[in-house]
Amino acid sequence: MNLLIRNITVVNATGRLECVDVFMKDGKIAQIAQQIDADHVQIIDGTGKFLFPGYIDMHIHGSAQMDTMDASNEGLHTMAKSLAKEGTIGFLATTMTQSYQNIERALENIAQFTSNPDEAELLGIHVEGPFISKKRVGAQPLEYVVPPDFAVFTKWQNISAHKIKQITMAPEEPNGFEVVQAIADSGVVVSIGHSDATFEQMKEAVRHGATQGTHLYNQMRPFHHRDPGVVGGVLLLEEMKAEIIVDFIHMHKDAVNMAYRLKGADGIILITDAMRAKGMPYGDYDLGGQMVHVSESGAHLSNGALAGSVLKMDQAVRNMQLITNCTLEELVKMSSYNAAKQLKLTNKGQIEEGFDADVVIVDKQLMLQQTIKAGKVIYEA
Repeated sequence: MNLLIRNITVVNATGRLECVDVFMKDGKIAQIAQQIDADHVQIIDGTGKFLFPGYIDMHIHGSAQMDTMDASNEGLHTMAKSLAKEGTIGFLATTMTQSYQNIERALENIAQFTSNPDEAELLGIHVEGPFISKKRVGAQPLEYVVPPDFAVFTKWQNISAHKIKQITMAPEEPNGFEVVQAIADSGVVVSIGHSDATFEQMKEAVRHGATQGTHLYNQMRPFHHRDPGVVGGVLLLEEMKAEIIVDFIHMHKDAVNMAYRLKGADGIILITDAMRAKGMPYGDYDLGGQMVHVSESGAHLSNGALAGSVLKMDQAVRNMQLITNCTLEELVKMSSYNAAKQLKLTNKGQIEEGFDADVVIVDKQLMLQQTIKAGKVIYEA
């Protein structure tokens, strides 16, 4: 059954179309016009609502009691299904610093995984660690941190069936810049994170191809007026996109606002960095063999370190708008368009004829109404 959404306001990164009809056929956006007549279609009345490109989460470890590192096919399906409930239509399954054996098990599992039609699409893999700084591990287990190694990365890329799309690493570690260059040249997004790099080293990393900063402010050398550090590098270097977790736990609301003012919507990518407790009751959960206590104050290890989040993407979108008063077009940039550009996805992140029919309908309060993937409603609030 093809889908026709009537009288909705389409919002793209570049502008909006008020009160139009959108016709979706064979998984694609077939037509956008003032009035479309079509037979044998499912019709949704979009009056008073907005149509956004579906959200893309480039950094998520788990959800609904499942974690990427579980290396479970059933678990990935559970996770992908749960993400549709927050408007996420595509995600990078994110690994963490662990033994090579455990990382490779997770990569092998993802290599043969295919999302079902009623689930968010697994767009690839984000390898977070183990090529990070021992000074900035956060919730990454210290004992598994190793120096950057392109031969190891190449092996992992082969194991994953070339699904690795992003890596988080510390460029200041031995061989770091050479590895940044080699990975970037292979077409993978190099994101600086869990790093103690100086501002000069950040500029060097950018020269070698780094284009992103992982969860801004968190587990990176902080800003100092005599050494702007990784934070200063991510905020000031135009080549860098900044991942941000807008849960008001990982950063103060005014730190969110500062990032928005310095980077602009063009330079920000909203992520959740969620772990398996997302969508679950408060309590104790495992993260890479470590116990995480989840409460209203967030997800923390026993030593107090933040251990990912339980943030949902639709809440991140609402939080961003609340704090910055940004436009809807800017929200689209930060929730899908910029991620699609980073990942070189030529068919997502925009609502235009010929693009994938992966969209969300939200009301004026930005509350999620429907998630639509390939022209089919896969979640309804």
